[in-house]
Amino acid sequence: MFHRSFIFVGLLLALMCAPALAVGDDAPAWLQQAAAASVPTYDKDVKAVVLYHEQNVTVSADGHAVTTTTYAVRILAREGRDYAMASEVYLTDSGKVRELKAWLIRPSGQVKHYGKDETVDIAASQNDVYNEERIRAILAKDDAEPGAIFGYQSVTEDRSINSQTEWMFQSDLPTLVSRFTLQLPAGWHASGITFNHANVEPTVAGTTYTWELRDLAAIPSEPLSPAWTNIVPRLAVSYFPPDGTQVANVKPFANWSDVSRWVTELTDAQADSNDALATQALQLTQGAKTELEKLQAIGRFVQSIQYISIDINAGRGGGIRPHAATEVFAKRYGDCKDKANLMRAMLKIVGIQSYLVAIRADDPNFVRDEWASPGQFNHCIIAIKVSDQTQAATVINHPKLGRLLIFDATDDDTPVGDLPDTEQGSLALVVAGTDGALLRMPVMPPEANQLERQAEVNLADDGSITATLHERSVGQAAAHERAGFRHLARPEYNQLIERWITRGATGAKITKVEPADDNAAGRFALDVEFNVANYGQLMQNRLLVFKPAIVARREHLFLTEPKRKHPVVLDSYAYTETVKVKLPAGFDVDELPDPVKLDAPFGSYAATYAVKDGQLQFTRTLVQHAATIPVEQYASVRSFFEHIRAAEQAPVVLARK
Repeated sequence: MFHRSFIFVGLLLALMCAPALAVGDDAPAWLQQAAAASVPTYDKDVKAVVLYHEQNVTVSADGHAVTTTTYAVRILAREGRDYAMASEVYLTDSGKVRELKAWLIRPSGQVKHYGKDETVDIAASQNDVYNEERIRAILAKDDAEPGAIFGYQSVTEDRSINSQTEWMFQSDLPTLVSRFTLQLPAGWHASGITFNHANVEPTVAGTTYTWELRDLAAIPSEPLSPAWTNIVPRLAVSYFPPDGTQVANVKPFANWSDVSRWVTELTDAQADSNDALATQALQLTQGAKTELEKLQAIGRFVQSIQYISIDINAGRGGGIRPHAATEVFAKRYGDCKDKANLMRAMLKIVGIQSYLVAIRADDPNFVRDEWASPGQFNHCIIAIKVSDQTQAATVINHPKLGRLLIFDATDDDTPVGDLPDTEQGSLALVVAGTDGALLRMPVMPPEANQLERQAEVNLADDGSITATLHERSVGQAAAHERAGFRHLARPEYNQLIERWITRGATGAKITKVEPADDNAAGRFALDVEFNVANYGQLMQNRLLVFKPAIVARREHLFLTEPKRKHPVVLDSYAYTETVKVKLPAGFDVDELPDPVKLDAPFGSYAATYAVKDGQLQFTRTLVQHAATIPVEQYASVRSFFEHIRAAEQAPVVLARK
């Protein structure tokens, strides 16, 4: 579905009011068997282990599905208590939770049973006006302790049009047994694709398919790793009725053209306009001199529409079909697909053709070409057909539709001509009937995502400094700065800047914070003034030692572990800083760090020093290309950033004359 939902918001609060538990019940045989399993010795960072996880989906001849999920987890540490939870998400228009019950086996052997009285049922997204997606859950965190075993069983029903499903063989936890079973009517068949793992072949008995993996290792948390959905084994399954048989509740997709055609049928009529909408579009663009200026004017207007989601009939395509553009315009709110569709309608009025684009908003590597499924997407943006007159880094070429400018009408921190970094490089579906295609989204070059900083520093002979910073950023560097400025109250924003400054200059006193946002141009400016007592260390009243890299670069990068299990994912980024330090009278430079120059396939770095007329100038530049570095090459990327860190910690030594 093309909306963003935060499924567990408010869940903990709701469960705090659950009544007391029944004590003295027996655990079911399957849970007792799972509890008896021998558990390997894990690293101390592993807080729990999944003993058993199975899902059995039974599909009836009319396409309805009943799913039974069985799950058992052993809590290994106090921090693992959050895993003692049962939850099921369902759509009120097409599904229901028939049963949800759970048990907790304490280390003493005592069993607690959780049933209807301990269950809560809340909206999956607390921010939507109306959303048919709900969650039913049981939380046993307060009862769990190290050594306890929590298990649950659920039975759900789904009457949606979907004939595809996914199975994550694990989360970040080690898993002893993970199994997915699909039971189909006679004459039906299924196919499965395994991602992030060697292909898992099913065991087939008639029309029953079973996929299983065992003894899966824990997924460690590592900086700059791929999203966990691109690490854990993931199964994508499609199932089909006999050839030539039409089933009302089943919508099979043979290829991406099928998906595009179906989504087009759901969405095209929603982009019709009326007089009020036409008048607004013409007024917005009446002063525009170029095609790009028209796109920018309409884009800013649509981004200003309040984000609110109302999803109805979600199980039958309502989560994909936007509300009518005229309705969204009149009410001045909508979700991502509503905003993209409204922009499409407004562009049509001024003679510009565009298409909805289905994309994954939280993981640019999630969508796979091998599995044609609308279920891979959770967000909607827009592709705008542009002439050669419009030049932007977000323009891609479609084999049939020509030049398309990609734009996210929901992200109000990213203007036309740029794209959120979580969407760059991802596979997305341009929805254009039979001409629709899965295309790779653009990746901005480093210079389009750049931060430039100038610093003027006065260093006194006692080691204190007064400093002025001038930052100018563009692209996603500006978008991140803009997000902090726009979405925080001013005192909180000032505190954010203070924490950043004091991370490099301990004890800094901030005297000025002056941000300036130019959203239309995709730029952000920040001026900061501060002073620090005892920044430089005066040694024996003769030597003065200080670091010219006074403030930290904005991004944190810690690649210190000697070994690693997963690739390193780098974004496209460029950074330049020039620091001019006025040296105190009576001191000369005694020692300067050596200049540094690093080159690697994924980027380059340089640091230089120069002294002239009583002033030290320190310059550092970093150009980083979007890349995924295989784990086999981890040593090289770790060494690259270790050298950068060493260069930026290197001190300058002054000596009294």
